[in-house]
Amino acid sequence: MSEDKTNIDEMSFEQALKELEDIVTSLEQGDVALEESIAKYERGEKLREHCQKLLGAAEAKVEKIRLDASGKPAGVEPLDPE
Repeated sequence: MSEDKTNIDEMSFEQALKELEDIVTSLEQGDVALEESIAKYERGEKLREHCQKLLGAAEAKVEKIRLDASGKPAGVEPLDPE
């Protein structure tokens, strides 16, 4: 697998997750030299952090529908992350 050198900050969630999955698969196979394994692990950690940041931003945008006493929609409010 040739490692993608794309700037992580410019990647979509899907792109970052796919590359992270590819790195994990490559490392699990165990046929990568030590220095390359370390480099892949470090990039994988940056990809994981990027994915977590994008997920957090998406969660902040999600809203839940507020219902009135009769059960009818009465507006929206931020989704409680807990």
